[in-house]
Amino acid sequence: MIRRMLCCLLLLTEFTVVEALEPEDSERLFVTKLQPLLISKCGGCHGEDTEDLKGQFDMRSRAAMLAGGESETPAIVPGKAAESLLVKAIEWREGWEMPPKENDRLTTQQIDWVRQWIDAGAPWPTDKAAAEIMRAAADSATDADGVLVSTSGGTTDSWTTRRYAPEDLWAYQPLQDSEVPWEFANGSTNPIDAFINRELAAAEMEPLPPADDATLLRRLTYDLTGLPPTAAELASFDTSSAAAYRRRVEELLARPQYGERWAQHWLDVVRYADTAGFANDHLRPHAWRYRDYVIRAFNNDKPYDQFIREQIAGDEIDPSNPEHLIAVGFLRMGPWEHTAMSVPAVTRQQFLDDVTNSVGVTFLGHELRCAKCHDHKFDPIPTRDYYGMQAIFSPVQFTDRDVPFLPEENLAGFESGRQRIASLQQVPGVQSLRTLPKAEWPVESFDEDTDQKGRDKVRRKRTQALEREAARFLPRAMSVYSGPPRPYSSNQTHHPLPPRAKRQGNAEPTHILTGGSIETPAEAVQPAVLSVVRIDDEPFKVPDSLVGRRAALAEWLTAGENPLTARVMVNRVWQAHFGTALAGNPNNFGATGKKPTHPELLDFLAKEFVRHGWSIKKLHERIVTSDAWRRSSGPLPDAAATRDPENRLLSVFPPRRLTAEELRDTMLMASGELNLQGGGLPARPEIHLEVAMQPRHIMGSVAPAYQAAATPAQRHQRTVYTERIRTLRDPLLEVFNQPGPDVSCERRDASTITPQAFTLLNSQNSFDRALALADRVRRYCEEGPRAAKPARQIAQAFLWTLGRQPTDAEATACLAHFQAMLAVHQQTAPTKTELPMHVVREMVEEMTGLTFYWVEDLDLYHHFTPDLKPTDVDAATRALAEVALVLFNSNEFAYLY
Repeated sequence: MIRRMLCCLLLLTEFTVVEALEPEDSERLFVTKLQPLLISKCGGCHGEDTEDLKGQFDMRSRAAMLAGGESETPAIVPGKAAESLLVKAIEWREGWEMPPKENDRLTTQQIDWVRQWIDAGAPWPTDKAAAEIMRAAADSATDADGVLVSTSGGTTDSWTTRRYAPEDLWAYQPLQDSEVPWEFANGSTNPIDAFINRELAAAEMEPLPPADDATLLRRLTYDLTGLPPTAAELASFDTSSAAAYRRRVEELLARPQYGERWAQHWLDVVRYADTAGFANDHLRPHAWRYRDYVIRAFNNDKPYDQFIREQIAGDEIDPSNPEHLIAVGFLRMGPWEHTAMSVPAVTRQQFLDDVTNSVGVTFLGHELRCAKCHDHKFDPIPTRDYYGMQAIFSPVQFTDRDVPFLPEENLAGFESGRQRIASLQQVPGVQSLRTLPKAEWPVESFDEDTDQKGRDKVRRKRTQALEREAARFLPRAMSVYSGPPRPYSSNQTHHPLPPRAKRQGNAEPTHILTGGSIETPAEAVQPAVLSVVRIDDEPFKVPDSLVGRRAALAEWLTAGENPLTARVMVNRVWQAHFGTALAGNPNNFGATGKKPTHPELLDFLAKEFVRHGWSIKKLHERIVTSDAWRRSSGPLPDAAATRDPENRLLSVFPPRRLTAEELRDTMLMASGELNLQGGGLPARPEIHLEVAMQPRHIMGSVAPAYQAAATPAQRHQRTVYTERIRTLRDPLLEVFNQPGPDVSCERRDASTITPQAFTLLNSQNSFDRALALADRVRRYCEEGPRAAKPARQIAQAFLWTLGRQPTDAEATACLAHFQAMLAVHQQTAPTKTELPMHVVREMVEEMTGLTFYWVEDLDLYHHFTPDLKPTDVDAATRALAEVALVLFNSNEFAYLY
């Protein structure tokens, strides 16, 4: 019924007389005010699902409004607002009460809009006319209410206009030339301090003094390299000279470990992994080359605009450049699969949705997929823009390109790896259960035919897995090219680049998908960028040719006038240094994201970033030489605790726990086991054996068991180089908040949960590192004139873990713990544990429903060099390891202050 025709408008009103409008004014009123109101407040019941219109009343056209709903009474009488049922309903007159909730009633002004529109004849402009009105309104920047409006028209039968509060559109405004308030610098020559101190002064708050030298160097070294300073570096560090401090910053930025640390931030955002995910979590043999490309880019201070262009369109810009062909692996970082049971159109659309959203999140700070089904409800991104952006990627096709290895790429282990895979390929990949002693059979008997069928299928899957592992040693890159549609399957080991003739033709057309469904395509769209961002105040043109769309997108992204790109990256870098971004949601610069705490500072840094050639290292220098970054992290002063409890104004430096990667790397560094060789094939450290041996589903079979690398050097590379398997997470890293690789991570969680304490204190990994540290300490203290006394050993353990000598109280407590543990270990002989040489697998054969078994040989464990174990050392070393374990679990070790 018409009584139910309005679902959600606002607040109370009373009958008022309003002035008549000129025709053009009434059309503008409808487009900029009334229609957005009806869409956002009524569309859920009277404008989205034709099959479920409340009261059979449709508000999406003038004709439908005149037809009315179930009662067939017109909702509007053009020229006569007082007689219109719509007005009576929203004024709660004559028994009509719409919307029914008191808190949702329309405001007086909103009812005036309805009355003015109806009295003017209820004009309803065409989509084209509405778009022109919106553009004109945008040109004047704000309407009478100071509210910006969308600049894009839409499609027939879809809501296309929105109104936005100016404070929600801050990210789309041009970068402002912020004047540095030097009067608040308090002697600093860094503009960051002037901006920060001004806000502190306004809040009548005083910042804390600088951190002490040891704390500051530890903070600086971790921030720039992800590793702690050495004891020698701590002893020689002095902040009394600004020039000396700056030289230390430059030296840290020049270390290869800098790129490894900062690549990790980027890999979090782009969802790097070495496998494809989903039900077929196949190995991606060449993904590691993209990881190493990112590390090189940071180490070489590749200008960020160039970094973007290479990842978006490297193959279009310069297909002769190997780096460019590796860089576009970015476009394939998301999880993906296509099997014989998949619908090609569906998996293709899933890729297009994924890559469109990934570009939006990574470079623009926007979740674009919110506009897949309807105009974005909060941001000025209409559905047309979403599919315009998607059309840019319509020609993108997968390929594993032949790309020669670069001189700087690490090929260590290639020859031994090739030999291992070749030997496995020469023998049956799956062995018969009958080769085992009968005592090891899981069952006394089984169906022989079923057993053979099942094992044959597993053998085929194992053969495919070995082919993928063998491909790792080939000079190929996980890449893309621009071409016409081409079929793919994730079961293919290799996607070769087709001949030039097959790369010619037309890109598949892109249609707006009604409701986001490929089954309901609407009108076709041309490739386009976001209409809300204009370069030189003009709509940006993207060619509709087969090749060149992504190159145009890269040009738009890196144009100095694009207000989003520089802001987004500066915001990410700031967050990595301070723990909290200036705009609190680096992946969301829209209305639902947190607004900048210091907008002028963000714009200043963004403009400076561009002006300095998009240099990320110069941005680091600017931040870490500021007083704000070098402050003490002591407790909040009373004034700050009251006025700024979340420390948004940065009166103190916010402490943080080490990331999962930093914790593992630091333990390895303390124990002397860390292999600093960079790059190359993914490393495989030991992980919890029960997790490593668990069956991991690969469609129709299970993946090979996870085996750690055979030698300690291969296992103990930095964590950024460890293999990332989407369906098999390292428990140590996962519990310490390493993000999953399926969704872009804008900021790592900062949870503190019980399993973290259990893992760091009780895991085999932690104890292995503690034992290695204890052995290193004992061997060091036994050299030369040093007496191998426990007190000396404890002091050395402190130096290698915490970078300082213990206090008297700490030394006494640790010595007492050592003596207690020594007594225990002298009475308890350790037992030797052996790695399994094979694992018995059980599955149900899908065609028969019967169980079958097979044996998987764990070939690496036949030639495995284990880490130091308790059986390899004496009771005193084991006791000292207990002390080392305590140090690993101290807040001072696990936190940065």
